[in-house]
This record gives sequence, C-alpha cells and structure tokens, in this order.
Amino acid sequence: MDAPTTPTPVNPPQLHQNPAFAWGMILPAGRTLYVGGQNGTGPDGALVDGGLGPQTEQALRNVLAVLAEAGTDAEHVAKLTIYLDPSVDPNEAYAASGRVWQARTAVTVLAVAPARPGALVEVEAVAAVPEA
Repeated sequence: MDAPTTPTPVNPPQLHQNPAFAWGMILPAGRTLYVGGQNGTGPDGALVDGGLGPQTEQALRNVLAVLAEAGTDAEHVAKLTIYLDPSVDPNEAYAASGRVWQARTAVTVLAVAPARPGALVEVEAVAAVPEA
C-alpha cells in the first residue's frame, strides 16, 4: 500500500468537532513546504482595496499560488497560521476565507499588530509536497 500524500486529520473525540478545521494534522513523510506570511497584495505588491474581506481572499489566493508553484495544493496543507489586526472582526475574515479556501486543516488565528501599514491579515502555511 502506498503511503498517503495528503495530511491526515487528528480530531480526538473528547474535543469539539468543527467542520472547518482539524485539531491536528499528521504530515506524511517527504518534502515539506513552509509558505511565508502572505498579505492581501496583488501582483503589483499593493494591498487590495476593500478592507478585511478582500485582503483575506487575496492573501489566501497568494498562498494557493505558492502551493501551486511548489507542485502542491490546499488539500496538502497541514497548518495555516492567520494573523489578524486586533481592530478587525475575526468572523469577517472567516467568512471571506470560505470563499477561497475549502480544505480542512489545522488553523491558528492570532491578533497581532500588522508589520505592514494597512495590512489587516497575514497567512502562513505548512504543506506536504507530493513526490513527482
């Protein structure tokens, strides 16, 4: 039997079950991709207009672009870390993420002061890269 190429969710039955994320993920042996923090910037490097929702969508599209370039996709992501400006409503970011990201993964969300002026969200990812 071939080893799995996608992360395996770990959801202990004694913890609350959530359809949007897993409590843990086992990353298969092999190559691992660490995606550095992505803001909601377009190809020109400027933050997209419209506030938290559009910035969240664009940040996740940027993560997807890095994944694709490395030969993997959202289904192979074991962990997302999402940094939000403390002034924003996390529910707005969650709603926006659902328009771009359908994969279930482990997620950590933190409220932190933005490193880039005007940035309301930053997203990092850890993913398995299937062997070619």
